[in-house]
Parts: sequence; structure tokens; C-alpha cells
Amino acid sequence: MINKIKTLLAATAITGVIAVTCNGTAQAASQELIDAAKKEGKVVWYTALVVNQVVRPLAEAFQAKYGIKVEFVSALWQEQALRMINEGKTGKVQGDIFDGPPAFEQVYAAGFVEPYLIPSAADYPAAYRDPKGLWTAHSLQPTGIAVNTDLVQEKDYPKTYEDLLDPKWKGRMAWTTSTSAGGPPGFIGMILDHMGEEKGMEYLRKLAKQDIINVPSNQRVVLDKAVAGEVPLVLSVYNYHIPISQAKGAPIKWIKIEPLSGHLGTFSLIKNAPHPNAARLLLDFIMSEEGETIQARAGYIPAHPAVPAENPSLKPEGNYTFSGIAPDRMMVEGPRWVKIYRELFE
Repeated sequence: MINKIKTLLAATAITGVIAVTCNGTAQAASQELIDAAKKEGKVVWYTALVVNQVVRPLAEAFQAKYGIKVEFVSALWQEQALRMINEGKTGKVQGDIFDGPPAFEQVYAAGFVEPYLIPSAADYPAAYRDPKGLWTAHSLQPTGIAVNTDLVQEKDYPKTYEDLLDPKWKGRMAWTTSTSAGGPPGFIGMILDHMGEEKGMEYLRKLAKQDIINVPSNQRVVLDKAVAGEVPLVLSVYNYHIPISQAKGAPIKWIKIEPLSGHLGTFSLIKNAPHPNAARLLLDFIMSEEGETIQARAGYIPAHPAVPAENPSLKPEGNYTFSGIAPDRMMVEGPRWVKIYRELFE
């Protein structure tokens, strides 16, 4: 499977060059693109994001600015990926864009992602955009450690990853069973990068003996277990979820141990999209300062370097080292990290 993905990546590199050469001018947010997008009249967005929190505000702002209707289909990423693959195979593509790196991995492997480039992402760090235009990050998804401050005294807060090996934490830590880059596989990849292969695997074997509780749900549910006092310490929870709980009076604290693992929230263009111009215009809007500001107000950590997070300390720049895992790297190395997780921790 890994060799197949590497071959697909190499093949798409050629397509990416062609897209830059042939479509670079058309992809600019010019009047020509706007007119073409308006002629198409609408854009269809397949999303796994929270509709009322961020999808609807972005869609309404885009519609108000350009007069182009945004239709969105909300479902779990697994359902979205299956929908896009089936539509691509039958030649009846309905969607134009989609979000999320987990869906990207499957849809790209099936051959249904179209390269695109947008001017609004030109100032993004290279790590936040695919050079071939296969994806662009709209948000950062750092995951880290949190403790229940009623259950853990400040003197006992872990200060390094090695501190998690202390016997006092055995059977008292939890994390999600998600096999995404935002779950244990991403943590494993970060540890191997941070410590090196030999020392990293040695550390992971020791950590596995700490009997981490596997919670068959998402990162938000894991954090809520710490908030409720069911477990004193949790791993691989999104750092931006923590201030939301704190604002409600929860006894929870983010423990900033570097580097933080996690992934990028991304957008991609569906191959043979029925509304390609409207799709590119919407993508450009989402990644623009205007679109990123809407996302920041919704509680996301914007990828655009000029747009601060609502809580500036949550954004990596100037605050901490973020070992974000790009979708294409997760495709190649993720299966091994998942295997390590299942062998050591399940």
C-alpha cells in the first residue's frame, strides 16, 4: 500500500506542474474568475466541520460577498470519503471541495483529488500548503497534554515526555483510539521524530507499560473525561478545546510539553468538480485573511500567518514548537505508526 501511495504521489507531481503552468492565471482571484464562478451559480462543500460553529458563518460571508450559493453536506469524514470515491467511480461527481486530512488520504489514494493553487495562501509557511496544490491548511490542530487541576497538584505536573513514565501515572492517563494524525499515531510519529528511531521506540515501549486508557471516541470526549474527574491526565487532546472548557469553569489546564504533535486542518478540490471556478473562489476566500478571521472567531487556530488566534498563546508562532503532520506524510508513514499503536497500546 505504501509503495502504491508513493507512486501516486510521484504521478501527481507531474499533474501539479501542469496545473501551475496551465491554470495559474485562472486561479487568481481576478474579475475573470469571479465572473466565471457567478456564472456557475453555486458551489458544493462536503464537510466534517461543525456546521453552526464555522461552516455556516463562512458560507454566509462568501454568499454575501459574491452572491454565489454555498450548499454543504455535513457528515463524518468516513461517509464523505466513501461518497466522493463512489461519485468519482461512477462519473457522477456532485461535490466541489472537501475538508479534512483523513478524507484526503482515502480520496487521493483513489485518484479523485484535483490540484489547485490560490493566491490567498501565497504567504503561508511552506509546511501549511502542498507545493503541487493538493491541499492547503486552513487551521492548525495541535494536540497536547491536559490535567485536572483538582486531581493533580502543580508540583506533580509533568514537565517532559519522560515524566509520563513515572509510576504515579500508571493506569491514570487516557487518550483517544482515533488512528488519525491527531490521535496516538500522530503522537508516536512526533516521538520518533523528536527522540530518534531507537530511543523513540524504547520510550514508546516503556510508555505502553503505563496502561494508558483507550477511549473509543474523539479528543473532545477524552478531554471531557478529565474535566469530569474520571481521569487526572489526558494525552493528544486539542489545545484549543482547553480554553473553551476553562471559560465554563472546568478545572483543566494545558501542559505545554514540546514539541506538540497534531495535524493540519485542510481543504482540497474534488477531481471533475461540477463548479470548478466557484470552488476555487471559495477556497481562496476560506484561506484569505477575511475567511481565516471568521474561523479564528469560531475558536479555530488559523493557518494564515497574519491572522491571530482568539487566544494568541494557542498559536505555535512564538509560543511553542508544533510538529504538525501533513496529509501526504500521514499517508506514507501513518500505517506504520498505526501498527506501532496497535501492537503496543491496544
